[in-house]
Amino acid sequence: MVQTAAAADANYPDKPIRLIIPFGAGGITDVAGRMIGQYLGEALSQQVIIDNRPGAGGSIAAQALVGAKPDGYTLLLGTVGTQVVNKMLYSKLSYDPAAMTPVSLVSNSPYVIAINGIDKVDDLQGLVRYAKANPGRLNFGSAGNGSSPHLGIELFKLATQTDIVHVPFKSGAEAVNAAVGGQVNIVIDALPVIDPQAKAQRLKILAIAAAERSPAAPNVKTSVEQGLPQFQIGSWNALVAPKGTPDAVVDVLNKALATALQRPELRARLTDMGIETLPTGVAAYRQHVASETTKWTKVIQTAGTRLD
Repeated sequence: MVQTAAAADANYPDKPIRLIIPFGAGGITDVAGRMIGQYLGEALSQQVIIDNRPGAGGSIAAQALVGAKPDGYTLLLGTVGTQVVNKMLYSKLSYDPAAMTPVSLVSNSPYVIAINGIDKVDDLQGLVRYAKANPGRLNFGSAGNGSSPHLGIELFKLATQTDIVHVPFKSGAEAVNAAVGGQVNIVIDALPVIDPQAKAQRLKILAIAAAERSPAAPNVKTSVEQGLPQFQIGSWNALVAPKGTPDAVVDVLNKALATALQRPELRARLTDMGIETLPTGVAAYRQHVASETTKWTKVIQTAGTRLD
């Protein structure tokens, strides 16, 4: 007898689930995805297999998702790139993020901004004053044109009306190393990426670009505390599925994710890395994406950033 769709949904999941991650192994998105995938799998009583598909700002991973069967066995750990900014950076995109089936927000790793070689600057307002007094003399390193760190500094420039020169590198690690070596003055990235260099006193962290302090760095003031509420950015993730994934499957995934994110062991591991969990559910996802779309549309249009 042929199994009906309703019966298939009722048995979901009855085999391993593939979670596509749009970056290579070892980065903050990969680390968060692997931890969350482990606990999600435990909540679903099925294995979650990680499938790293780096390249093109996440577009390769997104293409792999949209070409998959909409049965809940292939998911994507979406990012601000795959879900929001790629459609603004590329004139032609092989997928439509709005056509994907949203499951839920998952996590966020707020970025920190750090400097090297700028005398007598100890906070964001000091950096703003210096940049305005020396237009075009400061530079910042990023993981490449259109990367989240690049857009983060463009957001800072827009919020402060400052002139700072962009120096793109091939990766976030290269940009951080360039800041340590004095090739660039400013760098922005996730806390786990920059904090080791700050603890070694090779970089000076000025702020965490968020509304609340991080338990992983409680002494670092936020951008909001320092009078720049517009300057908030982090490496956030969301679960999305192919278009046409049944509502019943999305509901199962949401309940399992909520259970996983309440596990004390997972929350402790994420918190230690400066990663916070986000509200679950489709509604929270849609609201967040709408807000991010408004913010980054203005930033990208002002900066004139394009990738083709």
